[in-house]
Amino acid sequence: MCHKQLLILMLLSQFTNFSVHAEISHGSVRHSGKTSLPNLPVDHLIRYLNTFPKVREQCAENEECLRAISFNASANSSDDATSSPASVASAITLKSTACWGHELDCNENERFQTPTCPGEHSGWVKNKAEQIKTFYYQADFGYIQNQINELALICEPRYITDSSLECSKYLRFCRGRNLLFDFRELGQRKDLIRYHMDVLKPQQLLGHCQLNRTRLNEELDHMGALQSWAPELRNFDEIAKPLMASGACDLVVDTPTFIMKIDATYNMYHHFCDFFNLYATLFVNQSHPLAFHTDVRILIWETYPYDSPFAETFKAFSDHPVWTLNEVKDKRVCFRNLVLPLLPRMIFGLFYNTPLIHGCQGSGLFRAFSEFILHRMQIPYQQPTPEAKLRITFLSRRTKYRQVLNEEQLLSEIGANSSYHIQQISFERGLSFNQQLAITRNTDILIGMHGAGLTHLLFLPNWATIFELYNCQDPNCYKDLARLRGINYITWERDELLYPQDEGHHPQGGAHAKFTNYRFDPKEFIRLVAKAADLVHKHNDFQKFQTQKIQKNVNTNTNMKGQILQAKEEL
Repeated sequence: MCHKQLLILMLLSQFTNFSVHAEISHGSVRHSGKTSLPNLPVDHLIRYLNTFPKVREQCAENEECLRAISFNASANSSDDATSSPASVASAITLKSTACWGHELDCNENERFQTPTCPGEHSGWVKNKAEQIKTFYYQADFGYIQNQINELALICEPRYITDSSLECSKYLRFCRGRNLLFDFRELGQRKDLIRYHMDVLKPQQLLGHCQLNRTRLNEELDHMGALQSWAPELRNFDEIAKPLMASGACDLVVDTPTFIMKIDATYNMYHHFCDFFNLYATLFVNQSHPLAFHTDVRILIWETYPYDSPFAETFKAFSDHPVWTLNEVKDKRVCFRNLVLPLLPRMIFGLFYNTPLIHGCQGSGLFRAFSEFILHRMQIPYQQPTPEAKLRITFLSRRTKYRQVLNEEQLLSEIGANSSYHIQQISFERGLSFNQQLAITRNTDILIGMHGAGLTHLLFLPNWATIFELYNCQDPNCYKDLARLRGINYITWERDELLYPQDEGHHPQGGAHAKFTNYRFDPKEFIRLVAKAADLVHKHNDFQKFQTQKIQKNVNTNTNMKGQILQAKEEL
């Protein structure tokens, strides 16, 4: 290994030191050994340990570590994971080869999940294998692998205490060390900053390293506020002295920091594009065992106060309050470890603007995100049972447009079916986001009009069906999101049985299907709900749980009979 490669590896391993205590928090499960483990779902934790063999070996030799893992798995178990708490310890000691899919040595059979492509491939690719591969690199861990493979040094350190900056193609993702951001002029700005591309000027982003100006300029093509970090990094320049010895820092941030340029705060679809890309970034940045820990800072790249009904989600990533540029303005801030995450509106990005090949669904990356959020936010889960009714949640809109005018009639019609348990919910009124997720996680069929609330489909069980009652002539938005998550999707099929209140009036003029209200034919609605129910019943995961529950009941009854007989004999 050459000196340059060794230096880079050493830099990647230089994170804030951490201590270990016997406790469990949102972000980590700790024991008194040498290692602190992140708080992850069972299947995720196995793959995390396989990514860091030294951590796995330390834990395998430490009984307290194994007990802590089992306790964490049991305490946070959703019962929908494919591995039991005991299997974690087994996987550690037997050296399981389970992997995510982006690792170079990951066997396809050991991936977290492989997409399914039952749809036609002809006209798109030459064969079925290419179809699956295309989807995998468009929207799954193959995308992560590409980002890692693209990483290149933009500013190269000479010594381990120097600054550094490396980025993927078009500056979609970057990470650096010992970088100075000069925010002193922000306090003088009268305009509030959001989606601005002029936050930094020349000489306001500095590092003590050897800048490859040619390489930087070659990556500036995606010059958009939410498309890349080009608007900020085009101003990167060298500083003559080592940063921490230069006296130029008014504030030194020792905690690893993620700077986020967010899409939206009140629209769930757009804000979860932010959260999802932050999660994907954890894998691109996974060069150190602390990659999934929560002792990190989140700095939002705007001066609007951060406010969102989904703000609790940040607790899945960080133990600290969210910062905005208001917390750092008027200062020269030096970050020891900095990550510039994947962004919400990248060209050919993830979640938003994701190009998807026809006929495929089931991204393991999206499923992992769903499980990660539900686990970290400790959302309760109830396993379906053979005797239980299908749980149907109807999202009732309280907005001006896209209301269902005969909603009560529709619900009354399907309510006559004794195999359905129906709840009518308005997420706009009085429910915390955690409460919303608890409803979604325990729903088998989610029904609602086109709108951001359907983003909840990300957190439905694997067997669930999303019924977008009417897509309002936007056919691909939630259909594609359902494909990414890997759940069943249906929508209204017969326009002649759909009755708009009027043609719809867009605020900027012209007719538009999203700006009116609708009535639906009750008989057709009943038929489509039955179709959604049939898809749930036929799903392999749903059938598996039914079988397991029946077997568990049989075993319980057998044990009870045995205990009764034993008691009689003793009498």
